[in-house]
Amino acid sequence: MAFLDRTARGLLLTELLSGMWLTLRYMFKPAVTLNYPFEKGPLGPRFRGEHALRRYATGEERCIACKLCEAICPAQAITIEAEPRDDGSRRTTRYDIDMTKCIYCGFCQEACPVDAIVEGPNFEYAAETREELFYNKDKLLANGDRWESEIAGNLTLDAPYR
Repeated sequence: MAFLDRTARGLLLTELLSGMWLTLRYMFKPAVTLNYPFEKGPLGPRFRGEHALRRYATGEERCIACKLCEAICPAQAITIEAEPRDDGSRRTTRYDIDMTKCIYCGFCQEACPVDAIVEGPNFEYAAETREELFYNKDKLLANGDRWESEIAGNLTLDAPYR
């Protein structure tokens, strides 16, 4: 019986016709793909991309050198050095992230009491050499300045989860 069934399907080409029917059906539906470099899909507010250091509205950096992000980083990708300032507060003199070690877990962002270090919305960064993926304080502050409006919006959306 199975032999006859297989033979009938082979002679009548039912699989081929059903595949052609499926193709014809989808041919007239709108496309679901994006033309990537020119069209970008939406990112969630909790997306973890390129790291950035934020500043206060006055322009002063937020990082208070508590070193919680350095302590919690499972990959040990963050290095911080700090010294006290004239007014008695502490600020970082060195804030480095080795992006080749980073696993984008978001623990540094969660541990920061002042929302200084964040993982921003930028996912389009690439480098030709390994040295370009060693982010220093200036590079991180520049990222924060570039993406501040989107980062601040995402942090307010994320507030119930913090």
